[in-house]
Amino acid sequence: MTRRTRTVALTATAVAIALGATACGGSSSKTSSSSGPVKGGTLTVLDESDFDHADPQRTYTTEGQSTDELFVRTLTGWDETGSTPKLAGDLATNTGTPSKGDTVWTFHLRTGVKWQDGTDVTAQDVKYGVERTFSPDINGGPPYAAQWLVGGADYKGPYSGKQLASIQTPDDSTIVFHLNQPVADFNETTAMSGWSAVPKAHDTHATYDRHVWSDGPYMIKSYAANKELILVKNKYWQPSTDQLRQQNVDEFDFKFGQDQAAIDQQIKSDAGVAQTAIEQFPLAGSDLNTFSQDATMKSRYFNNAAPGINYLAIDTRTVKDIKVRQAIEYALDKTTVRGAFGGEAYGDYASTMLSPGVGGYKKFNLYSTNPAGDLTKAKALMKQAGNPKPTMSMAIENTPTQAHFGDAVKTSLATIGIKVNLVPIQVANYFSTIDNIKNKYDLTWVDWIADWPNASTVLPTLFDGRLIAKNPQANQDQSYLNDPKVNAQIDKISKMANIAQRNAAYGNLDEQIMQEAPVVPLMYMKFSAIAGSKVGGVIPDTIMAEPNLERIYVKK
Repeated sequence: MTRRTRTVALTATAVAIALGATACGGSSSKTSSSSGPVKGGTLTVLDESDFDHADPQRTYTTEGQSTDELFVRTLTGWDETGSTPKLAGDLATNTGTPSKGDTVWTFHLRTGVKWQDGTDVTAQDVKYGVERTFSPDINGGPPYAAQWLVGGADYKGPYSGKQLASIQTPDDSTIVFHLNQPVADFNETTAMSGWSAVPKAHDTHATYDRHVWSDGPYMIKSYAANKELILVKNKYWQPSTDQLRQQNVDEFDFKFGQDQAAIDQQIKSDAGVAQTAIEQFPLAGSDLNTFSQDATMKSRYFNNAAPGINYLAIDTRTVKDIKVRQAIEYALDKTTVRGAFGGEAYGDYASTMLSPGVGGYKKFNLYSTNPAGDLTKAKALMKQAGNPKPTMSMAIENTPTQAHFGDAVKTSLATIGIKVNLVPIQVANYFSTIDNIKNKYDLTWVDWIADWPNASTVLPTLFDGRLIAKNPQANQDQSYLNDPKVNAQIDKISKMANIAQRNAAYGNLDEQIMQEAPVVPLMYMKFSAIAGSKVGGVIPDTIMAEPNLERIYVKK
């Protein structure tokens, strides 16, 4: 789905002040109640960073999209109340109706859905919202609308007064999308926040981030960037129109800019406001192993597999010799790398870019079967490359966890004569920095969560080289792989209407890509977070890899 992003940190003292916490100790209280959700109270969300965007057409991080679910409704959504996620209608009455070989998709909107001012949400609002994604001023979001909607390649958004003809609204409650190719899972795309309504009269363009208009159970009361977001109830939201969300708490208080390890420890203390607090970012690497094995934390500890991958991208433009790239694959000691992120609880060792649980996953390993690497093979490959002694720059986030990770990579590659210069980047700007093609790094740390559990949201986005030029400020192809054979296979697979056939082809494409050694898969990620003892109704979200807040409540 989306990548996890992180930003600025304050001190542990700041967290203690924010929480009013002084005591230590764990809690064994349950996070759910058999008597049903309790109404009222304030739920505090502690995040080490603000979101890159709250604007639904711009956000492309798990925290941003998960938060948007509280005040932004999409055409479809994921019902996560069962044992497995189920696609359901959200703004739409159902999951949509395909026609003409999955090239035309029609959705009918529910009646009674209101904006925060009491006016009706219309199909025209949805059309306008999707059209916003094409504006150069509204950048950073998923690329699917531009890729799939007829005429999207040349459309520049609604601010010039033009509309996109491939989005039709025959009446106020019907919206029809015309695609340039068959997309059998298009209705899973429409569960992303970009496929939401925006009222034209309240669109503040590039500053909409701070003024998002609500059609969900909550609305923005105040938003101080990098400090605090407060959500209160939208009095015009009606539960009869929304099968996914509840309106249990009176208020959400998101506090930003706090050190992750300090957040972990304060919520663990379960004192004061910490009792009614939860975190969205994963546990710090220094805490993960301890917390995962702490029996007193069991009922407040959430750990679920994420449809995502933690990996090291190798810039194929600067590291041109495939022998050198393959040597890096063999030389990297993934045991020390995983240790930096918290050890086994963080996730299993990876050898593929598609992770288990994602449609199309194929189990294979082209390089070392020993997670500690194969130094003999790595040195042999460097010898075949002429025994170069290159110096490589490596982008990492400016955090203690990433510093340990960077040192692990640096030590591993030094054994084959590669000198690594670490380039720590302020976490607030990390992804916007590495995504800008003007900034060049030989090696780049990246993580990626599938936009929905299908390979079509992973391989084309990360390895279609043609997208580099189309997204110069938001490029996701960190390896800069632009292989005509890979691009051609992506085109071929995208036209397959049979999902099973397409998934099998993506599994083979994953192996084809890994033969070029453009990335080193590190771990299949798991998401770990904790909550206070008075937090109930938390749903481990396997789509977002986040604690789902849609039905959360505060216990008395």
